[in-house]
Formats: sequence, C-alpha cells, structure tokens
Amino acid sequence: MGLAAEVEREILPVCKKIEQTAFLNQRRVLNAFRRARVSDFHLKGSTGYGYGDQGREALEKVYAEVFGAERALVRGQIVSGTHALALCLFGILRPGDELLAVQGLPYDTLQAVIGIAGDAPGNLQELGVFYRQVELLPDGSPDWQGIGRAVNERTKAVFIQRSRGYAARPSLPLREMKKLISFLKKHKPDLIVCVDNCYGEFVETIEPPAIGADLAAGSLIKNPGGGLAPSGGYLVGRARYVEMAANRWTAPGIGAEVGPAPEFQRLLFQGLFCAPHVVAQALQGAVFAARFFERLGFAVSPSYSEERTDIVQSITLGTRERLLAFCRGIQKTSPVDAHVRPEPASLPGYGDPVIMAAGTFVQGASLELSADAPVREPYTVYLQGGLTKEHVKLAVICAAEEVMNAMDG
Repeated sequence: MGLAAEVEREILPVCKKIEQTAFLNQRRVLNAFRRARVSDFHLKGSTGYGYGDQGREALEKVYAEVFGAERALVRGQIVSGTHALALCLFGILRPGDELLAVQGLPYDTLQAVIGIAGDAPGNLQELGVFYRQVELLPDGSPDWQGIGRAVNERTKAVFIQRSRGYAARPSLPLREMKKLISFLKKHKPDLIVCVDNCYGEFVETIEPPAIGADLAAGSLIKNPGGGLAPSGGYLVGRARYVEMAANRWTAPGIGAEVGPAPEFQRLLFQGLFCAPHVVAQALQGAVFAARFFERLGFAVSPSYSEERTDIVQSITLGTRERLLAFCRGIQKTSPVDAHVRPEPASLPGYGDPVIMAAGTFVQGASLELSADAPVREPYTVYLQGGLTKEHVKLAVICAAEEVMNAMDG
C-alpha cells in the first residue's frame, strides 16, 4: 500500500484538473435539462409505436444540446456503439460512394460492417460502397499529405475514431480533431465527417459536433449512460444526416417518429445527468493505473500526466501469462462474478482470441470497470471505466499483485 499512497500524492494535480472538467460538463448537462423542461412524466416509458412520445423527444432534445448538435437519435433499441455507427454509415452512403478512414484500420467490429474483415452479408462493400484508408505517420499523427491526396470526387464520407481501439496509436484529442475536420472540409466542403465517439464523452468540455463533425455516435452503456443505462445507443449531428440514419434504424418515411421509450427511460435521463461525475471517477482511476504501472516498470499509454480524450488506459505487459494474470486480478475485484476465471475466446468481429474481465451490473458496460485485450503481441491490455475511483484503485492493486506473481512464477 506504500506505493499506492505515493502514487495518490503524485497524481493529485491531474485529478484536480479532471474535477474541473467534470464541473463544467455538469453545468452544461444541467442547463440542457432545464431548457428542455424535463418533468416527471418524461421519465415514463411508452408502448406500441410510441407516436408523440414526449419523454423520448425531451431526451433527444437534451442530447442534442449537450453534444452541440442540431438533432439526436437516442434509443434503447440501439444495441451497441457499432450498431449506432452502422446506422450512420448505411444512412449516408449509397452505391458508388467512397468511405475514407484517415487513421488506418477502424475498430475491429466496424471492419466487418465495412466489409474489410470477414464475409458478413450486407456489408457496405457488398452493397457497392468503396473503401479507402490512410495510415497514420510513425509518430501516430495524421498523414496530412496522404489524406489530401486520398480525398477525391467519389469520397462521400470520412470516418474518424476518437479512441484508440485495440491499437497502439494515440487517441485523438478534440483540438486535433478540429484541425483534421477543417482540413478535410477545405479539400471538399460537402464531405460528411462521421466520428466514433465511444469512450470519449465528457472527457473534454465539448463534443465532436461542436467542432464541425456532421455525425457522432456511441453507446449508452459507455460514458453517456452514467453507469445506469441498461442498454441503448445514440447518434448526434446535423439534422439531415441524423434523419438519414434514422431511416435505416426503422424505414424510409418512418424514421425517428416511432419507437416507444423503454420502461427504463428514467435511467437514460438519470444516467446522462450523472455521466460527467462518473466519467471523472473513471478518469481518475485510469490516471492511478497509469502511474502505478509506470512505477512498476511497464509501458503505458497515455502516461498519467498526458492529456486525455477518452477513458481507455493501455498497459503493455509483454507476455501472455502477465496479460491473463492482469485480467484475472480485475475479475477478482469485481462486484459481480468475482469468482469467475476469465479465459481467452473467439468473439464475433475480432480477428484474435480476446480475454475480457468484466464483473459488471450491466453486461458489457464499459463505463463500469473492465479490462480486455486481444491475445496477441505485445500483449497490451486495455483498461476502462470504473463507477468509483476507489474501486479502480482496489482492482489495479490486485491486478498488479497477480502480474508480479506471474513474473515470479
């Protein structure tokens, strides 16, 4: 516990900055609730088609304002961040259009949606959408010249990923994203910029639509659900493009006008309200994990004192045994399924076996503390979430003990 106390003292200035960001985000969320005149009756669910569902409309009004967007689609029936992003891409792209990724390969599960991994029927390439990508430079920064050359008459949409995913590349801070969006729009003003916002909500004091993104999407069991949303996803952006995505969610001509609010509608409101605080707790836990494992001699990204734009903390452990030990340490300190021993397994959309430690109240909720990793060199684990920083601290200490025992063995 001596090292933990030293780390706590070292990270105190960083944690204070995180709390300041949380205060600003909480004020923005509160103001959006007040302007939408959220009332008790908005917290109820509805049935059937959900025509004229005032609770659903109020929630989407709040989301649009919080994210700096013209319009939002927030539905409990969107099952994941990948689902939300797929709605965006299938909504805005047509046969003959080109999708350009400017940070190399997108996140694993989105590769199947595009059609560059696996052979899932109905993917974008099968439907006649072209795909190109520009790799990052060796230092992880955008290849501005390469991007400029890649944009052409056929390019309809550009995909930007805020978080690192299962990759060594750095996450993309919003100030850098703003430069990238401005650069793209100068080359082709009618480009549609679509942002994978997963893991990034409320880490900074603004969101992608406020800096020029046309669409941004994510999952409610990540940051914006505040640890309370049991399911759901969202997309925000320009009204026209949100409408096009909504037509994929239901059907053309129906769009967002139907879809009953779920019985857990209150949790979607309450989770969003709590999100700035809970995200700050997760961030402070990630900062502790980064410095603790730095002190133990492991490579981490980002460093404890680096600027952050998402809640993901990567720790490179070097061997398969240490990787498995880390995840088992996280599982041991979970409030749910602490007795379960995680093992690597094949998962849909992933090219390598993946090990996941996640004793969460909501299955797969990444704002709750979890750790997962593709079992491949250099054996990097991705830690994210934590409803309380105290829980993250306890779990990180346990994981470190398991790793050190694996090294001794």
